[in-house]
Amino acid sequence: MDIRAVFMGLAFAFMWSSAFTSARMIVADAPPLAALSLRFLISGLLGVGIAKAMGQSWQLSRAQWRSVFIFGLCQNALYLGLNFVAMQWVQASLAAIIASTMPLLVALLGWAFLKERVRPLGLAGLLAGVIGVAIIMGSRLSGGVSLEGVVLCVLGALALAVATLTVRGASSGGNVLMIVGLQMFVGAAILAVASAATETVSVNWTPRLFWAFAYTTLVPGLLATWVWFRLVARIGAVRAATYHFLNPFFGVLVASVLLSEKVGPADLIGVGIVAAGILAVQLSKQASVRTG
Repeated sequence: MDIRAVFMGLAFAFMWSSAFTSARMIVADAPPLAALSLRFLISGLLGVGIAKAMGQSWQLSRAQWRSVFIFGLCQNALYLGLNFVAMQWVQASLAAIIASTMPLLVALLGWAFLKERVRPLGLAGLLAGVIGVAIIMGSRLSGGVSLEGVVLCVLGALALAVATLTVRGASSGGNVLMIVGLQMFVGAAILAVASAATETVSVNWTPRLFWAFAYTTLVPGLLATWVWFRLVARIGAVRAATYHFLNPFFGVLVASVLLSEKVGPADLIGVGIVAAGILAVQLSKQASVRTG
């Protein structure tokens, strides 16, 4: 892992975590599914356009097309769609913490359904993650957090975990930015249908909405996804996933600074335990890879 990979990993973790704060700003003034569908459409047009200018082709391999549709459905439509809807009732910091448990869910689902071996360090990490989330949930639920919103966030994290387990090798074979752009179109189409069926489009045009939408479209939406694929191609999925342990910290930090969300002692303790659990699981996976 070289210094460039370190900077890429830190940049991805920060951009990924900051998306929850910008999403919280957006849903305060616009319907969540319609806004997210438009965001994906714009990001897709930009991604495919830049990819074509770079000489990339949309003549993808069968595995790459598979990743386009699965990630478009599970990551963009389900994971982000559910989180955007939940953000109407749930604080950005809590949504970021729940989403940050994705590596733990991947390890748990892989062990339960794919019979993947989990080493003792990984089991300790899973247990730590459960304890950390329980501490945070206990504190937030006693403070009156929306249970419906929490359920939507959990379902979104599960959808992303399923996509991560299902699609492997998406960054191989080149055309990375083209894959990123095309999966945005899949998410945009699915969410457009869902919005038409469930939402009344009413927008409160504010400068905050404009800047939050522009940021989430260009930075977490397009740039962070591209950085993630490049990071995986550079150092491998297992090592790249280690950077997820920073997401709880960044998510809480950005929400606290920009939205003035209160963070209590239980939140800080829970975040630390969840981050340690994520790191333990990923280090366990690295040990498994090294020993074969």
